[in-house]
Amino acid sequence: MAYDEDLAGRIREVLGRERGVGEIKMFGGLCFTVDGHMAAGIVGDELMARVGPDAWDAALTRTHAREMNFTGRSMKGFVFVEAAGLRTQKSLASWIEPAVAFVRTLPPKKPKPRR
Repeated sequence: MAYDEDLAGRIREVLGRERGVGEIKMFGGLCFTVDGHMAAGIVGDELMARVGPDAWDAALTRTHAREMNFTGRSMKGFVFVEAAGLRTQKSLASWIEPAVAFVRTLPPKKPKPRR
């Protein structure tokens, strides 16, 4: 499954001044990391946002958001946002900025050992 390249570019604009941002292609989509932690991603034309477990219930009350269910079970702290909820940069930023803020609260990632 291909991901929405336009949405990827728009996310890059929102993340433009953030430090420690990376990108990883995975599962046919694109994942954006901050200091090694997954913050957001694109699956098809939808945004995956890591809002964290404490903000999860509130995020699910927002229009166009639903539980992230990637493996047959809900992943608490992650939501999918339909393309209709991402039409403006302001609406996109309203998901990306809290995701970045949440992952910045996580402990530093330990480097993976080289093989």
